[in-house]
Formats: sequence, structure tokens, C-alpha cells
Amino acid sequence: MLTNTFLFVGYPYLMIVLAILVSIIRYRYTPFSFSSLSSQFLENDQLYWGSNFWHWGIVIVLLGHLTAFLMPGAILSWNANPVRLFLLEATGVTMGMLALLGLVSLLVRRLTHSRIKVVTSTMDVIILVLLLVQVVSGLDTALRYRWGSSWFATNAAPYLQSLFFFNPKPQYVASLPLGPKIHMLSAFTIIGLIPFTRLVHFLVVPLHYLWRTPQLVIWNRRPEKRFNSQSGR
Repeated sequence: MLTNTFLFVGYPYLMIVLAILVSIIRYRYTPFSFSSLSSQFLENDQLYWGSNFWHWGIVIVLLGHLTAFLMPGAILSWNANPVRLFLLEATGVTMGMLALLGLVSLLVRRLTHSRIKVVTSTMDVIILVLLLVQVVSGLDTALRYRWGSSWFATNAAPYLQSLFFFNPKPQYVASLPLGPKIHMLSAFTIIGLIPFTRLVHFLVVPLHYLWRTPQLVIWNRRPEKRFNSQSGR
């Protein structure tokens, strides 16, 4: 009981507080470090496919988790129909495999491409391995313990909601198998490490670009210089 209290109450809060405090400190003192530090100029082909597979897969999976967290009752109602249940589960597994394929591609790129290895830090490898554990444990849970969307709504969602409202109830997840527990704990670990990694860039996604007024970009060069360069003089 004491172990469950630490793992599913103390540890999650510790990781969340760590993520918030370090993110604030990093943004306060090194705001320009809030970047993914793109290596696209060093290698683009493998990055293109790996990044797209990873982002499309993980975003849809996370949206599914968020929906189950916010509306567990709606998920259970949807799953009352076997066809809809199978469709939801198949979509989740497909998107999870897509994310896994992209993640493996990005990890192999980091470890094998000579130019990328030069700009790869230890933390880059650690976070990619943790994300790999997270995705693999999620797929293992989905495939080994069927109809995970339903028990997520009945067990994981109430547990996560209890954390959110500062009334933790670890008993919802204490009896779950090892696989789902690893999936949850790796998620909390990733949250705690976000401000120490490239993942911090998602905290400053420039959404304001969607509604800001268009900007006119003008080439800043004197006409005579442009003429000389074109005429070869």
C-alpha cells in the first residue's frame, strides 16, 4: 500500500511540480532554448518520414486519451456497440503502431547518422528511449488486455481525475497488471523530464500565427548590387 501511494500519488505530483518549476526557470533565464533544435539541415529525408509518422500517430492517440479522461461516460456509451468498440480499438492500435514506426526511425537516425550523432545529447537518447517504452507499453496493454478504452474509462480516468482535483485515489490503478502500470509511470517520468529536453518546444507552439495579421517580407538589398550580381559585374 505504501509503495502504491508513492508510485501513484507522490511520484506523479513530484514529476508535475518538477516540470512546472524547471520550465518556468528555463523560460525565465534561457527563453531562446525553448526550441526543438532542429537538425533538418543535417539530414531531412529520414526526419521527414519519422517525424510525420510520430506526430500524426501520437497526437491522435493523445486526443483519444484526453477524450476518455474528460468524458469517460461517453466512451463507455460508444463502446456499448461492439462495432464501434472494435473501430475505436483498431484506430488506437493503428495510430500507436504509426507512432512506434516514426519513433524507431527517429531513434535509429540519432544513433546511426554520423552528422546527427554530433549534435545528439545524452538526454536526447534518454527521452527517445523513454518514449519508446511508453509507446511499446501502451501497445502491449492494448493488445494483451483487450478493450483498454473501456477499462481506461472505468479505472485510469477516475484515477487521473482524482489527481487533478487533489483527491488522489490510487486504489483505481493499484490492482492493474504490470504493463499498464509501466505505461502510466513512464508517462509521469516523461512529464518530469520535458523541461530538460527538446520536448519543451511544444509549450511555446506559436498558435498566435493563426490569427495574426499577414507580414510583408521585403528583400533587403540595394538594386544596384542585385543588378551587378545578375550581370556578373
